[in-house]
Amino acid sequence: MFRTLWIVELSSYRAYITGYARTMVNVVRALREAAGLSQTQLARRSGVAQPNIAAYESGRRSVSPEMLERLLTAARPLPHDALATFRFDLVRLAGQYGLGNVRVFGSAARGTDGPGSDLDLLVTRPPGIGLLTISAFAAEASELLGVEVDVVTDGGLPTDHEIIKTAVAV
Repeated sequence: MFRTLWIVELSSYRAYITGYARTMVNVVRALREAAGLSQTQLARRSGVAQPNIAAYESGRRSVSPEMLERLLTAARPLPHDALATFRFDLVRLAGQYGLGNVRVFGSAARGTDGPGSDLDLLVTRPPGIGLLTISAFAAEASELLGVEVDVVTDGGLPTDHEIIKTAVAV
Protein backbone atom coordinates (compact mmCIF):
# COMPACT_ATOMS: atom_id res chain seq x y z
CA MET A 1 0.00 0.00 0.00
CA PHE A 2 2.81 2.43 0.88
CA ARG A 3 4.47 1.75 -2.50
CA THR A 4 1.20 2.44 -4.35
CA LEU A 5 0.66 5.66 -2.41
CA TRP A 6 4.24 6.75 -3.12
CA ILE A 7 3.80 6.10 -6.86
CA VAL A 8 0.58 8.14 -6.90
CA GLU A 9 2.31 10.99 -5.03
CA LEU A 10 5.28 10.85 -7.39
CA SER A 11 3.06 10.96 -10.48
CA SER A 12 1.14 13.94 -9.01
CA TYR A 13 4.41 15.72 -8.34
CA ARG A 14 5.63 15.03 -11.89
CA ALA A 15 2.36 16.35 -13.30
CA TYR A 16 2.74 19.49 -11.19
CA ILE A 17 6.36 20.02 -12.30
CA THR A 18 5.44 19.36 -15.94
CA GLY A 19 2.62 21.88 -15.70
CA TYR A 20 4.93 24.41 -14.05
CA ALA A 21 7.56 23.93 -16.77
CA ARG A 22 4.93 24.32 -19.49
CA THR A 23 3.70 27.50 -17.83
CA MET A 24 7.24 28.92 -17.64
CA VAL A 25 7.72 28.13 -21.34
CA ASN A 26 4.58 30.12 -22.08
CA VAL A 27 5.73 32.96 -19.80
CA VAL A 28 9.11 33.40 -21.51
CA ARG A 29 7.58 33.42 -24.98
CA ALA A 30 4.71 35.66 -23.87
CA LEU A 31 6.97 38.26 -22.23
CA ARG A 32 9.23 38.35 -25.29
CA GLU A 33 6.34 38.70 -27.71
CA ALA A 34 4.57 41.30 -25.53
CA ALA A 35 7.76 43.36 -25.59
CA GLY A 36 7.89 43.04 -29.38
CA LEU A 37 11.35 41.48 -29.24
CA SER A 38 12.91 38.71 -31.25
CA GLN A 39 14.86 36.01 -29.44
CA THR A 40 18.06 37.68 -30.65
CA GLN A 41 17.03 41.07 -29.28
CA LEU A 42 16.05 39.59 -25.90
CA ALA A 43 19.35 37.70 -25.82
CA ARG A 44 21.33 40.87 -26.52
CA ARG A 45 19.48 42.87 -23.85
CA SER A 46 19.67 40.15 -21.19
CA GLY A 47 23.16 38.85 -21.91
CA VAL A 48 21.74 35.34 -22.31
CA ALA A 49 22.71 33.37 -25.41
CA GLN A 50 19.94 33.18 -28.03
CA PRO A 51 20.00 29.36 -28.12
CA ASN A 52 19.21 29.40 -24.39
CA ILE A 53 16.22 31.69 -24.99
CA ALA A 54 15.01 29.23 -27.64
CA ALA A 55 15.54 26.33 -25.21
CA TYR A 56 13.50 28.10 -22.50
CA GLU A 57 10.70 28.74 -24.95
CA SER A 58 10.63 25.19 -26.26
CA GLY A 59 10.81 23.64 -22.79
CA ARG A 60 14.15 21.94 -23.44
CA ARG A 61 15.62 23.96 -20.60
CA SER A 62 14.07 24.98 -17.25
CA VAL A 63 13.77 28.63 -16.30
CA SER A 64 14.94 29.48 -12.79
CA PRO A 65 13.21 32.31 -10.93
CA GLU A 66 16.44 34.33 -11.15
CA MET A 67 16.65 33.84 -14.92
CA LEU A 68 12.98 34.73 -15.33
CA GLU A 69 13.58 37.99 -13.40
CA ARG A 70 16.59 38.72 -15.62
CA LEU A 71 14.52 38.17 -18.76
CA LEU A 72 11.66 40.27 -17.39
CA THR A 73 14.05 43.14 -16.71
CA ALA A 74 15.54 42.86 -20.20
CA ALA A 75 12.08 42.84 -21.80
CA ARG A 76 11.07 46.17 -20.25
CA PRO A 77 10.87 49.04 -22.68
CA LEU A 78 14.01 51.11 -23.08
CA PRO A 79 13.50 54.65 -21.80
CA HIS A 80 14.19 56.29 -25.16
CA ASP A 81 11.67 53.97 -26.87
CA ALA A 82 9.03 54.68 -24.23
CA LEU A 83 9.66 58.41 -24.60
CA ALA A 84 9.34 58.22 -28.38
CA THR A 85 6.04 56.36 -28.06
CA PHE A 86 4.48 58.60 -25.40
CA ARG A 87 6.21 61.94 -26.06
CA PHE A 88 3.03 63.97 -26.58
CA ASP A 89 1.22 62.29 -23.67
CA LEU A 90 4.18 63.09 -21.40
CA VAL A 91 4.22 66.78 -22.36
CA ARG A 92 0.44 66.96 -21.82
CA LEU A 93 0.81 65.26 -18.44
CA ALA A 94 3.52 67.73 -17.40
CA GLY A 95 1.19 70.58 -18.35
CA GLN A 96 -1.56 69.12 -16.17
CA TYR A 97 0.85 69.37 -13.22
CA GLY A 98 1.77 72.95 -14.13
CA LEU A 99 5.23 71.99 -15.41
CA GLY A 100 6.72 73.14 -18.71
CA ASN A 101 9.78 73.04 -20.94
CA VAL A 102 10.13 69.25 -20.60
CA ARG A 103 13.58 68.01 -21.57
CA VAL A 104 15.41 64.70 -21.34
CA PHE A 105 19.02 64.26 -20.25
CA GLY A 106 21.29 61.38 -19.30
CA SER A 107 21.53 57.99 -20.96
CA ALA A 108 18.20 58.27 -22.81
CA ALA A 109 19.28 61.57 -24.36
CA ARG A 110 22.64 60.08 -25.32
CA GLY A 111 21.10 56.88 -26.70
CA THR A 112 23.06 54.70 -24.29
CA ASP A 113 20.15 53.60 -22.09
CA GLY A 114 19.61 49.94 -21.36
CA PRO A 115 16.89 47.74 -19.85
CA GLY A 116 17.64 48.86 -16.28
CA SER A 117 17.98 52.57 -17.11
CA ASP A 118 15.62 55.23 -15.89
CA LEU A 119 14.42 58.30 -17.77
CA ASP A 120 15.85 61.59 -16.52
CA LEU A 121 13.62 64.61 -17.13
CA LEU A 122 14.39 68.28 -16.63
CA VAL A 123 11.38 70.56 -16.22
CA THR A 124 10.62 74.19 -15.48
CA ARG A 125 8.30 74.77 -12.56
CA PRO A 126 6.51 78.02 -11.85
CA PRO A 127 6.29 79.48 -8.34
CA GLY A 128 3.80 77.63 -6.17
CA ILE A 129 4.57 74.18 -7.58
CA GLY A 130 6.21 72.15 -4.82
CA LEU A 131 8.01 68.90 -4.28
CA LEU A 132 4.83 66.85 -3.79
CA THR A 133 3.53 67.96 -7.20
CA ILE A 134 6.83 67.08 -8.86
CA SER A 135 6.85 63.71 -7.08
CA ALA A 136 3.27 62.99 -8.19
CA PHE A 137 4.20 63.91 -11.78
CA ALA A 138 7.23 61.58 -11.65
CA ALA A 139 5.08 58.70 -10.38
CA GLU A 140 2.40 59.19 -13.03
CA ALA A 141 5.02 59.62 -15.77
CA SER A 142 6.62 56.33 -14.65
CA GLU A 143 3.26 54.61 -14.90
CA LEU A 144 2.59 56.11 -18.34
CA LEU A 145 5.98 55.17 -19.78
CA GLY A 146 6.54 51.86 -18.03
CA VAL A 147 10.01 52.93 -16.90
CA GLU A 148 11.30 54.68 -13.78
CA VAL A 149 11.29 58.47 -14.20
CA ASP A 150 13.48 60.93 -12.28
CA VAL A 151 12.55 64.61 -12.44
CA VAL A 152 14.88 67.55 -11.87
CA THR A 153 13.79 71.19 -11.95
CA ASP A 154 15.97 73.76 -13.65
CA GLY A 155 15.35 76.55 -11.14
CA GLY A 156 18.31 75.81 -8.90
CA LEU A 157 20.81 74.79 -11.54
CA PRO A 158 23.41 77.24 -12.87
CA THR A 159 23.08 77.91 -16.60
CA ASP A 160 26.43 76.20 -17.28
CA HIS A 161 25.45 73.00 -15.42
CA GLU A 162 26.00 69.80 -17.40
CA ILE A 163 22.33 68.78 -17.09
CA ILE A 164 21.16 72.06 -18.64
CA LYS A 165 23.83 71.95 -21.35
CA THR A 166 23.03 68.35 -22.39
CA ALA A 167 19.23 68.32 -21.98
CA VAL A 168 17.22 67.84 -25.17
CA ALA A 169 13.67 69.09 -25.68
CA VAL A 170 11.02 66.38 -25.60
